[in-house]
Amino acid sequence: MQDIDRERCREFLNLERERFQLRNPKSRALFTTASSSFLNGVPMNWMTKWASPFPLFARSASGAWLTDVDGHRYLDLCLGDTAAFFGHVPSNLAQAISQQAQSGLALMMPTEDIVAVGAALKRQFELPYWQVALSATDANRFAIRLARAITGRQKILVFNGCYHGSLVETLVELDGDRIVPNADILGAECDPVSTTRVVEFNDLAALDEALSFGDVACVLAEPVLTNCGVVLPEDGFHEGLRACTRKHGALLLIDETHSICAAPGGYSRAHELKPDILTLGKSAGGGVATAVFGFSQQTKEKIDGILDTSGPGIYAVGGTLAGNALSMTALKVCLDELMTDAAYAVMSERAEAIEGGITDCIRAHGLSWYTVRLGACVGYGFHPCPPRNGGEALRQSDAELDTLLHLFLINRGILITPFQNQLLVSPQVRPEDVEHHTRVFNEFVETITAS
Repeated sequence: MQDIDRERCREFLNLERERFQLRNPKSRALFTTASSSFLNGVPMNWMTKWASPFPLFARSASGAWLTDVDGHRYLDLCLGDTAAFFGHVPSNLAQAISQQAQSGLALMMPTEDIVAVGAALKRQFELPYWQVALSATDANRFAIRLARAITGRQKILVFNGCYHGSLVETLVELDGDRIVPNADILGAECDPVSTTRVVEFNDLAALDEALSFGDVACVLAEPVLTNCGVVLPEDGFHEGLRACTRKHGALLLIDETHSICAAPGGYSRAHELKPDILTLGKSAGGGVATAVFGFSQQTKEKIDGILDTSGPGIYAVGGTLAGNALSMTALKVCLDELMTDAAYAVMSERAEAIEGGITDCIRAHGLSWYTVRLGACVGYGFHPCPPRNGGEALRQSDAELDTLLHLFLINRGILITPFQNQLLVSPQVRPEDVEHHTRVFNEFVETITAS
């Protein structure tokens, strides 16, 4: 690492922690009080995984900005990890949610909105048949179950460094040549090593060998790895992946939950990937809990065959609240009015400008760091070259520098995704917001490189 004094970084990290504590007394008090009733003081444990000594408590959000209980405003380049990808509470979405709330939330019947939602899903993602869940985790769980029923096989295959929600089967990784459970897994109902094969992203030879055993029901893949940084596919990888799954009789299940940032219809539509099943969560409802999973015509016909021969109840997927009236209203607005070509054009333009500011700063200070962009998502790392797979990405991680960076940004009014160095750009980000991030990033680099 060039011109970076690690001891100096640790000193600055302590100063940034002190600064955070002084700036946020109301968040600190709320966290202390909540700790008497919530595990770790939060509704979900991952809310403590920010770089700050305790989590900020939010008060409100609008467009590209979030305000905390101490009155500090933040340029939000995290956006609920894509849940608010098209901005916080767009007026048309807020109005539609309000109107539906007055007409009923959970009716246990379809509403007329499903007709418009189905047409929009077919148009956006170019798959003919769909179902609705409450999260991408559930959508992936249900899709895997259907893939197993169709193929009669039990195993799935994932890529090292992936994340597809809290499914036990996907919480695995490579330790050298061995498949091992993820270190964070708790109370697993089965050993994921017995259910899952794992290979490195961009390694078609390893993929072909793993599928050659004939026991894999589906390959579950992000088209671009996003949970260990942004790892782009190499030329020919997706063509090889599609050919390999067909050769060995495995279904191809593409998870667009994060890669929806790439383009309208996600990476799959932009690059004509032709999955058998596609899943999407978070952003599909603009913050309202919902997710979708869609099927090719051939996959739908295979599902029909299972239903025809096995009688009622074979689906065994979903839940009482899946496809509820509020979720369908949110889906309709997001698909028709938020996920537009015009919105993506603005998002990509602003993301390109942010990446340019980061790149210029890195070059000006003679640092060997990389940047990478996927549509409206910008990523960077403290190494000369971007990783080509999950293993490389994990080996390149720099927890100490990451923590300092994230806390430095928080203390100066910028939020980025807490688990890696990624910035998500909503349509409401303005040129002056881009300049604000560039100034703060330059301040960070100057701080850690000063002699």
